[in-house]
Amino acid sequence: LDRAELGARSARLANKANGGDDSASVPVSSNLFSFKTETRLVCSSDGKIKYKESAPETILNLRIPMEKSKILPKETAEEEDRPPTPPEQKRQKSDDEQEDEKEKKVPTVTFKDCIDAWSASHTIDDCRWPHLGNAVSAATAHSRFGNFPRYLIVQMQRYELGPDWVPKKIEVNIEMPHEFDLDELKAKGPQDGENIAPEDGGNDVQPPASTAGVSPQQTIDEGALVQLMDMGFSMNGCKRALTTVGGSDVEAATNWIFEHNQDPDFNDPMPEPGASAAPAAASGAGDGVDEATVMSLVENLGCFTADQVRAALKEANGAADRAADWLFSHMDDLDGAIAALVSKDSTSTSGSSSAMNAVSTATPLPVEDGSGKYTLVGLISHIGKNTGSGHYVAHLKKDGKWVIFNDEKVALSETPPFQHAYMYLFQRNDTVGSPNSSY
Repeated sequence: LDRAELGARSARLANKANGGDDSASVPVSSNLFSFKTETRLVCSSDGKIKYKESAPETILNLRIPMEKSKILPKETAEEEDRPPTPPEQKRQKSDDEQEDEKEKKVPTVTFKDCIDAWSASHTIDDCRWPHLGNAVSAATAHSRFGNFPRYLIVQMQRYELGPDWVPKKIEVNIEMPHEFDLDELKAKGPQDGENIAPEDGGNDVQPPASTAGVSPQQTIDEGALVQLMDMGFSMNGCKRALTTVGGSDVEAATNWIFEHNQDPDFNDPMPEPGASAAPAAASGAGDGVDEATVMSLVENLGCFTADQVRAALKEANGAADRAADWLFSHMDDLDGAIAALVSKDSTSTSGSSSAMNAVSTATPLPVEDGSGKYTLVGLISHIGKNTGSGHYVAHLKKDGKWVIFNDEKVALSETPPFQHAYMYLFQRNDTVGSPNSSY
């Protein structure tokens, strides 16, 4: 979705350069999946309430509450319909079946339990409250949906650290309904009679002391970032954790995530390098380019070298989104465009800068909203014991039938693995048969 959005932005750039409209003619694909959450925080010191709206997200990450798991009895209806097994075969299979029964007792957690765990009230320690003079006080918080997107992607956090600190899959079945209703979790905003905390200079509730003073310039190890994301946590949360613990310590970052993944700012983007200071001073390098941003773009974009990304970041004054726009918009002759930057060709430099400035000020399309009723239309499952091995398979619902996509093999699926999926895709019911006309 990130790459699709960058591609759409580069199309806006080309359209704007030709005198067209840069905001409405080329929609951004991620808006179909984007949702915002509203966090309601109650200060424990004086009971005043603060509402905070998150940045748009495209994936709902759900923790699997194993404390709610149950061992369900095995289905026996099919066995009763089968013809009786001869006694000699029963004796031969009895020992093996008993062993299999012990191994196959996999616990089950309902999808509702996962949603309830996400939306439940929890305590956040060490919040700083501007209306108390930035004094530290605990807060009680819960999250609700600010809008219901056309398509909702749900990622189950099926991975945890084992005793050897290696990520392993949680053996659990998810009881997944094919339809569900989230309307009761729609955000309502401030209500009459609530004691709302005053807006002190426009400042919001500050994050816990463990993250409030962290510099976003900390170099992040890309291997550590990938390892944490493979466990099911968001990129922003993993970056925040690694930044806090020094950039590369996976064990310490994992501990930090487990302690802070309910913080209201956990999934918020980290501040862009140079956002509040001169870019050159921000990174300490002579060209003002932050190497952590370089490596992050190289990894996420996947089709540019570090030198190409570095040149684009220098041209964009350190802004990652503008640098990506510049790269995509100059793909036809990228080497020539970079050579023009190096030679400081004034005409080329001023033209590309003005074009990028136009894109950066484009008004984003609003996120979609509607009823909270959803239907399951797709899932991705992982075959394997850990994140370092295995195989991913996708299933999609087409004309009422489920189809499996396994590399180049595509076929009808009689028994999709609904209980074992790693990601689920839902479509809002009121959009079925009504495509978005902007796309």
